[in-house]
Amino acid sequence: MVFGDRNKAGEVLADTILQRYKGTLISPVVVAIPRGGVVVAEPVAEALNAPLTLVFPRKIGAPFNEEYAIGAVTESGYVLINPDISEDVALQLGITKEYLQKKAREEMEEIKRRKEKFKIKDVDFKGRDLILVDDGIATGLTVKAAIMELKSKKPNRVILAVPVMPAEKVKEFERLVDELVVLYPAPFFRAVGQFYSDFPQTPDGEVIDILEKFGNR
Repeated sequence: MVFGDRNKAGEVLADTILQRYKGTLISPVVVAIPRGGVVVAEPVAEALNAPLTLVFPRKIGAPFNEEYAIGAVTESGYVLINPDISEDVALQLGITKEYLQKKAREEMEEIKRRKEKFKIKDVDFKGRDLILVDDGIATGLTVKAAIMELKSKKPNRVILAVPVMPAEKVKEFERLVDELVVLYPAPFFRAVGQFYSDFPQTPDGEVIDILEKFGNR
């Protein structure tokens, strides 16, 4: 299964959510992971006539290799460590408690900066159904951190909705959220981009335009 682009994937996701829940969602809020997830989330929020806001999980990279995610941190300071990082691996990579704390603080500052840039308004999630949207799940580390962040806000439910993810991760994520909506659990998965015909980087300007449309700036 290949989607045309993020917006088209979002339209299919929106139709699927409408059919599944048939108006039973309680004060739904669509929460997107920027930046690509915002484009997918736009049609979902439109279909549900729901507010659209963002959650900002940030990857913590390894020493000397920022691309290798050793963990993720959220706005509230929740830190999730990559389960592949054993004590031996941490020693080999030079990962110390002090390093993790330092990087977590740096990424939390970046979250604060991005919230200010996008002028995100705080939304009360308590007792509401939250639909967490991204353009796909690969390792899932930042998505897991986002789930923990949202759960701490005492919502009614956290529903994870994505166009694509590895089939082998479905059961794991079903346990993490109240409900999972996935259009294509891919049996052969290399990267999220392989399931899109058009998968460009999403610029900040596009995110800002979408947020302005929903009055979230």
